Amino acid sequence: MAGKKILLLSVPAGAGHTRVAEAIHAWAGASGMQADVSHLDATAFATRRLRRVYTDLYLFLVRRMPGLWSAIYRWTNRERADGWIDRLRRRIEARDSRPLVEEVARRDPDIVVCTHFLPAEILAREAGSGRLRCRVWVQVTDFDLHRMWVHPHVAGYFAASEEVAFQLRRHGVPEQAIHVTGIPVMPGFADRPGRIECAHALGLDPWVSTVLLMGGGAGLGDLSGVARRLLEADSGLQMIVLAGRNAAQLVALRQLAADFPGRLAPRGYTGKVERLMACADLAITKPGGSTTAECLAMGLPMIVNSAIPGQEECNANFLLEHGVALKAADLPALEYRVRSLLASPIRLKAMRARARELGRPRAAMQVLAAVLQQVESHDAHH
Repeated sequence: MAGKKILLLSVPAGAGHTRVAEAIHAWAGASGMQADVSHLDATAFATRRLRRVYTDLYLFLVRRMPGLWSAIYRWTNRERADGWIDRLRRRIEARDSRPLVEEVARRDPDIVVCTHFLPAEILAREAGSGRLRCRVWVQVTDFDLHRMWVHPHVAGYFAASEEVAFQLRRHGVPEQAIHVTGIPVMPGFADRPGRIECAHALGLDPWVSTVLLMGGGAGLGDLSGVARRLLEADSGLQMIVLAGRNAAQLVALRQLAADFPGRLAPRGYTGKVERLMACADLAITKPGGSTTAECLAMGLPMIVNSAIPGQEECNANFLLEHGVALKAADLPALEYRVRSLLASPIRLKAMRARARELGRPRAAMQVLAAVLQQVESHDAHH
């Protein structure tokens, strides 16, 4: 497939959409694939207004007004695709995203894979009108499907689960256009690094019960407060806390580590989160699609908290139904669930086995194989 071009488009509405696109890009490089694979932030080629709506306003709503975001999520999922509000929204998006369409046309890819519904909708419309020559594919990045992911003239969809595939069919997507791949994760998750080596690198004891606390790419929440509560509650526990890009939390965690020598390993943003997961018996995390897919790829049971209404609540339900996670509504509930799980190694082992069954560490390779097969088939017929 030398000379074939694949363009990945993401939107920085949270870290997950970008992380999934980066994973597909990394697998293309790691596999020695001859195709030319590149990755762009779609909102970098849009007006400031459109960028702010899909990134800044979204993040403000989910952090400060989650009830309003929940209502918006449900309402837009129920709203008819040909309703007047949707028609107005599409008209504004088409006007504000012209530079993106021009950039894609300039790059002239054979395939575009979108990890967010905004570029998918814009480019699918262009493909349907004949103004765009390439095929547009969509990678769904949650274990649930919102209506805004589904558009006419999309060549194919990559579904996170069989349930998402079912929902796609219910929206009229043909069976042959749906591939159940899971959510792509970075190549390091397929290797599953060893616990002993990774624990020693963090200065931790590999034989002691270990909890990984994650605050997402932005390091949301009172991580140091949660860590103190759990470390004080159980003297036989050690923790890894991932503060992401939250510098203030990282400072607080480093100060806290001095109070619990040898029991707390604070870390900032890392591209090697699989090495932290390899040390852990249990992860405490928000149920974002990308993060939970990474935990599943590592066979790591979860306690999910602080779910964003809408897509993350659906992710949490998926994990709970499959027996790979518990849910904690507040700090006392979190402490109870951590202590009870770590005190029940048989239960924890069963959750780990189920997580490994659900995990799809090579999802990105399935994505790349499917799009390149379509290009090859198209070339053979022309």
